[in-house]
Amino acid sequence: MKSKILLLMAGLLLSLNAFAISLQDAKAQGLVGEQVNGYLGVVVNNSEASALAKSVNAKRKAHYEKIARKNQISVDDVAKLAAEKAIAATAKGHYIQTPQGKWVKK
Repeated sequence: MKSKILLLMAGLLLSLNAFAISLQDAKAQGLVGEQVNGYLGVVVNNSEASALAKSVNAKRKAHYEKIARKNQISVDDVAKLAAEKAIAATAKGHYIQTPQGKWVKK
């Protein structure tokens, strides 16, 4: 079951690359970052960053729900696993959120 979750998580990360240019640009500019809850957070509050985060998070939530149903686990558990992977995969110099909620550059 864990391998299925990891496979689905890899699929999620790859699917996010479909709009990677704008997401990666926003990350490179320090506008958004990875949160500890598995969702994208807004580092610099502006309409463009907020709209991007809202769009990405809606897609992530749909993927998390699909994975959770398939593996009969909670959406929160899937999101926590996704957060660990997303934070580990975050490029140096991009923002990640600490468990205390503070934004730091990786």
